[in-house]
Amino acid sequence: MRHTEAETVLGPLTLVAEGDALTAIYFPGHWTLPKDAGFGERVGSPSADPLFDDAARQLREYLAGERRSFELTTAPRGNDFQLAVWEMLLDIPYGGTTTYGALADRLGGRGLAQTVGQAVGHNPLSIVIPCHRVVGSDGSLTGYAGGLGRKRFLLELEEPPEAKEARLF
Repeated sequence: MRHTEAETVLGPLTLVAEGDALTAIYFPGHWTLPKDAGFGERVGSPSADPLFDDAARQLREYLAGERRSFELTTAPRGNDFQLAVWEMLLDIPYGGTTTYGALADRLGGRGLAQTVGQAVGHNPLSIVIPCHRVVGSDGSLTGYAGGLGRKRFLLELEEPPEAKEARLF
């Protein structure tokens, strides 16, 4: 296991990997760090490790609006329910959103919405697994481990041009 920091427009992101797979991406002040926050050996800069170099490049391209999807080997760690939720997040198209309730419906019923929210909040691969695309039932921005300002940035980045033109402000 190893980690590095990649500078981005959202601040420095901590990238964590094991072997040839990216296992986590964390924001400064991330709300839901794992209990065992040991990320292994520190790699001085992303360019010193091919996996980190590629991940940092793809993240910067995405954040610049030059990329819509990621081509990275990932290995998020979680329980079966979390993994099922995170897999569903990958199905949300670029520029689209869904709600916690809609995800819960797909997993068996609205009664699971809070549990779905907890799983979304513990997504270890922020941005790459697009948990920012999950909003409240009324379309409001709700919790985001990287902070609501970053969630708003990511949603606005992906917003379709016709939606931007229709906005009054």
